[in-house]
Amino acid sequence: MIDYGPFWDYMRKNNISQYYLIQHGIASKTIYNIKKNCYISTSTLEKLCKIMDCTPNDIIKFTDD
Repeated sequence: MIDYGPFWDYMRKNNISQYYLIQHGIASKTIYNIKKNCYISTSTLEKLCKIMDCTPNDIIKFTDD
C-alpha cells in the first residue's frame, strides 16, 4: 500500500501550504486523493517533486497492508 504520510511531513517542515500547490498547478482533487491515500499518476508525482524541490521518497512510502 502507498502511504502519503511523508508528503504531509515534508510540507510541514518546509512551510508549504496546500494553497501554494494549487497556485502552482496541482488540482485540489489531487490533494484530496493524497489525503485519502488514493492513486495519483507518476506525472503528478513528478510535478509535485519539481514544485516542492524534493524526491518521490519525500512524498510516498510503501507499507505492507
